[in-house]
Amino acid sequence: MQGLMMDFPLTLTTLLERAARLFPSREIASRYPAGMHRYTYYDFRHRTHRLAHALHEMGLRRGDRVATLCWNGHRHLELYFAVPCSGAVLHTLNLRLSDDQLVFIINHAADRFLFADASLLPLVARIRDRIRTVERVVVLPDIAAEEGDDYEQLLAASSGDPFLWPELPENTACATCYTSGTTGDPKAVLYSHRAIFLHSYASSLPDAFDISGSDTIYQIVPMFHANGWGFPYSAVMNGARLVFSGRQLQPEDIAGLIESERVTITAAVPTVWMQLLSYLETHPRDISSLRFAVAAGSALPRPVIEQFARRHGLHFRLGWGMTETTPIATVMSPKPHCAGLGEDEQFKMLARHGLALPGIEIRVLDENGDEVPWDGFTMGELQVRGLWVTCGYYNDPRGAEEGARQSFQDGWFRTGDVATIDAEGYIQIMDRTKDLIKSGGEWISSVDLENALMGHPKVMEAAVIAVPHEKWQERPLAVVVPLPEHAASLTREDILEFLAPKVAKWWLPDDVVFLEALPKTSVGKFNKRALRAQFSAFPRS
Repeated sequence: MQGLMMDFPLTLTTLLERAARLFPSREIASRYPAGMHRYTYYDFRHRTHRLAHALHEMGLRRGDRVATLCWNGHRHLELYFAVPCSGAVLHTLNLRLSDDQLVFIINHAADRFLFADASLLPLVARIRDRIRTVERVVVLPDIAAEEGDDYEQLLAASSGDPFLWPELPENTACATCYTSGTTGDPKAVLYSHRAIFLHSYASSLPDAFDISGSDTIYQIVPMFHANGWGFPYSAVMNGARLVFSGRQLQPEDIAGLIESERVTITAAVPTVWMQLLSYLETHPRDISSLRFAVAAGSALPRPVIEQFARRHGLHFRLGWGMTETTPIATVMSPKPHCAGLGEDEQFKMLARHGLALPGIEIRVLDENGDEVPWDGFTMGELQVRGLWVTCGYYNDPRGAEEGARQSFQDGWFRTGDVATIDAEGYIQIMDRTKDLIKSGGEWISSVDLENALMGHPKVMEAAVIAVPHEKWQERPLAVVVPLPEHAASLTREDILEFLAPKVAKWWLPDDVVFLEALPKTSVGKFNKRALRAQFSAFPRS
């Protein structure tokens, strides 16, 4: 017997129209070089309809791919909705990729139109003659520009009447993001309206990111990074006030916007939080409006979590996910009975990556393909399945059959992350499979070593990589960035002496090297591949 419920499609059009109808006066603020731009959800909806008319007049067809090469801002948000609600596919481009990677991605996606911020036109000029499918470049005026079609002129010339949105099946493709391509060509994840709609619901739950219409959400995460972690969609779903940072900001700018805009929720990769913590030590700012902050993308060291809590009263919710999971799959929110734990146990728990969101299932398998016990110690590969997990890559460069063999197992997505699960069901990401260090047949977690290193009061950043060893196969090498005021005094012996009581003796790095800065990936994570290449011939102990 079937239930008698309406078959109502889960599409982004519903989110857009609801926000404007129920929260018309709620503000969207964007930071640009000329100052703050402010308008309301009512204005946002009106301009998004104008943009849809303009796209229609440009000849946009259902299924067309529309690329954006943009920073965070209100115009980018308009594209986030006008493109998919029109039946096309939004393709956000990571502006920090190399020219060759951008060319590959644009051509692979067969993007028909490209919307680019004026400040990024030099990048477009470098690749314009190599992107074969792009028919037209539209310039968004984040600065004055004289080249290309002007976004604001397109909107001004288009109809001001409401756009008649097409009725779309909820499994219609609405957006695409590409993986980082660290182990081959980047691969395209093709999101559906349904997946992003359900992801927005789940990430808004109290035990996830607890988003409501009363919140002010500061979008630090680049909107080209895995749908901005879903915050633009979740904020619109709930009618939350939105603050966009424009171009990538320095710690003083981030702290200033949190203070001046009275931000309640924001999110960023760990490197941003580490830099902000260092800045706040010497430049006090009022960040008390924050209810909590989100960290994801890589492990946030426990010492950073502790220092923010003790010095600034700021608590974190760690998340885990991937481009392939839309992206958030787990969030750390303590269960009620955990409030009775001692301080040390509470911080230990807060450094974990949380429980699977409703709609997501997780498992951890050992090398034999058996599920590991939920003991918080036994490591294995994390695998996931669920309502917003990819079931394959679009036009997989490896071929569909080979891609399925490498990336999936019995209908579960193989994440490539090594994790543990404790008795409460909380996962802890221990490493990427390629970052684990195998020394004398035993595994060493680079993440655990990095967390210990970050507890040193003179260390600003730290990464641990494997270097070849004739006897032990691999040994850990610590790469450390001292705080500027301690750059001349911090020594190898200081680091090893600090680590000795905190880790097993055979985990101790064979050596320590000091750098002025660690290389970062295009989304702000530590670039361990670059470090491994830099130290591939490092002397063996």
